Amino acid sequence: MSYPQQGQSQPYQQQQPQQGGYAPAQVPQQRQAPVAAGAGNNMKRRNPVGAWLGLPMITLGIYGLVWMYKVHAELYDYDRRTGDAATNALLSMIFGFCTLGIWPLVMWVKLAGRIAQAQRAAGLPASCSGGVGFILGIFGFGVLYYQLQLNKIVDRYGDTPAGQQVSLVA
Repeated sequence: MSYPQQGQSQPYQQQQPQQGGYAPAQVPQQRQAPVAAGAGNNMKRRNPVGAWLGLPMITLGIYGLVWMYKVHAELYDYDRRTGDAATNALLSMIFGFCTLGIWPLVMWVKLAGRIAQAQRAAGLPASCSGGVGFILGIFGFGVLYYQLQLNKIVDRYGDTPAGQQVSLVA
């Protein structure tokens, strides 16, 4: 007969008799809070509609290049394991015509993987999909989708200002 240990939330459980003695009592595993696995700089929260429609219209599309560079740079500052792809992303957008648009599409789909990895590092379920980003990008809603996914990461840390160090979970 065993007694519950200190800190166990389960009440005393009666052991069932079995052949050869008593079976050990089943104690369910308690879920623990995630432990910090590293640190990175928090990203900037942007208005999704402003990044998708407002600023690109005002700047005649130049903000789209700026957004692509800044998002990749902030993802790298947030989690160094993602690799620095900011310059590569910008060059793919500028010189993508040399590859008939294949290079920008590859960078666009890879962005979803980087966002999903950042979501996991924030302790969130990875909800960003490269396929959804690709399809929405064809119809012109890709930036809106990706910015909404990025804002989930920023919202995870509450009122922490952009650039301040935050803990990573995974």
